[in-house]
Amino acid sequence: MSFFVSDRAPANRVSGYKRRIVLYCLGALLLLLVAVAMGAAIGETAIPLDVIGKTVANRIFGAGYTLDPIEEGIVWSYRISRAIVAASCGAALAVSGAVLQSLLRNPLADPYLLGLSAGASTGAVLVTVIGIGGGMVSLSVGAFWGAALAFGLVALLAKAAGGGVSAQGTGQIILAGIAGSQLFNALTSFIITRSANAEQARGIMFWLLGNLSGVRWDDVWLAVPVAVGGVAVCIWHMRALDAFAFGADSAASLGIPVRRVQVVLIAITALMTAVMVSLVGSIGFVGLVIPHAARFLVGVRHGRLLPVTALTGAVFLVIADIVSRTAIPGQVVPIGVITALVGAPGFALILIRGRRMR
Repeated sequence: MSFFVSDRAPANRVSGYKRRIVLYCLGALLLLLVAVAMGAAIGETAIPLDVIGKTVANRIFGAGYTLDPIEEGIVWSYRISRAIVAASCGAALAVSGAVLQSLLRNPLADPYLLGLSAGASTGAVLVTVIGIGGGMVSLSVGAFWGAALAFGLVALLAKAAGGGVSAQGTGQIILAGIAGSQLFNALTSFIITRSANAEQARGIMFWLLGNLSGVRWDDVWLAVPVAVGGVAVCIWHMRALDAFAFGADSAASLGIPVRRVQVVLIAITALMTAVMVSLVGSIGFVGLVIPHAARFLVGVRHGRLLPVTALTGAVFLVIADIVSRTAIPGQVVPIGVITALVGAPGFALILIRGRRMR
C-alpha cells in the first residue's frame, strides 16, 4: 500500500498543478472578456450587455437577432474593435517593459527606451505633413518604418559605443536610446514647426498623446497576432529571463546563449512597440508601471510574471480607454493623458513602498 501512495503522490501534484494552470487561464480569459464587454458597453451612449452579445452572435454566427442598426454599428464597427486593440496594445507594451527591465537590469526601462516612440512620431509626421509616399503610404505604415529606423539607429549607436546588444552592452543601449529619442523628437518638432498648418499640428499632437479613435477591424488583424505572438516568444524565454536576474555573465555560466537571447528579445519588444505605436500613437507608463505592479502580485519569476503582466496591461488599457471616452462629455481625452495621470502617482507609490520594504 505504501508503494502505491508514494507512486501516486507526484502524479497527483502534477495533475493539481495542471488544473491550477487551466483554471488560471480560464479566469484570465474571462476577466479579459469582461473588460472588452465593458469597453463595448460603456460610452457616451450606454448599450446593454445583451445587445452586445446579440451583436456578436449576429456578426459571427449569423444568429439573426433584430437590433437597432445604429447600436449594432456602434458596438461592432467602433467599440469592440477599439477595445480589442486597446487590450492587445496594453499587453504588448506591458510585457515589453517587463522584458526590458529584466534584460537590461534597469527598473526604469520601458518600451520607449529604444527611441521607438520618437521614431514612430517622426515617421507619422513625415507622411502627414510632407506627404512622403504620395498618398500611397498610410500614417500607420509611416509610423512603423520610423520606429524601425529609430531602433536601427539606436542599435548601431550602441554597437559603436562598445557593445550593442552583447552581454556588456546594456548600458550603451540605454544611453543610445535616450540620444535617439531626443534626436527624433527634435526632428518631429522641427517638421511640425516648418511645414504643418494649424489643423495638421493639432491632429498630430493629439495622435502623439495616444489616440484609439481611428481604430477599426483592419487594425485588429494586425494588433492581435503581433501581441499574442510577441508575448508567446517572451514567455518561451522565461527561464533565460530568470537567469538574467543574476547578470549576463551568470546567465552565460548557466548555459544561456546570452547574445542570441538578447537580440531576439530586444527585437521582439521593438517589433511589438513599433506596431502598437503605429496604430495608436504614444501611450506612456504602461510598460513602466504595470510590470512593477505585477511583481508585487506574483513575484519576479517570469513564468508567472509575464502572463500576469500581459493580462494586467490589457485590462488596464481597456479601462483607460473607457475613461478617456467618458471623462469629459462630448470629448475624447487622449489615452496617453489618462495613463500618465494614473501611472505617475502609481509609480511614485511603488517607489516609496519598495524603499520601505528594503
